[in-house]
Amino acid sequence: MSSTAEIAELHDLIGGLRRCVMSLKSRYGEVPGMRRIVLDAERILSDVELLDIDANELDLERWATQHTAEKIPIPDTEYDTEFWRDVDDEGVGGQGRS
Repeated sequence: MSSTAEIAELHDLIGGLRRCVMSLKSRYGEVPGMRRIVLDAERILSDVELLDIDANELDLERWATQHTAEKIPIPDTEYDTEFWRDVDDEGVGGQGRS
């Protein structure tokens, strides 16, 4: 089952949960336990929506990674010394500066 189908199924299940919670709320009213259940159902819905967003971003990242996996070869030869002119060693500071 694809993640899209699973998330759609979660939305359907949460819809059923919300209907049950609202039915219970109409029966029991605004008692503290019922308020907690209503808030929990809303939190679960929010969490699933965030998961849906995260899953979409992960799919985009996976797609980008798969399509940009080209490796660039780096030669083992020495660099020209002019390449390193005016460069400080990390952690050492300005060598040769007065």
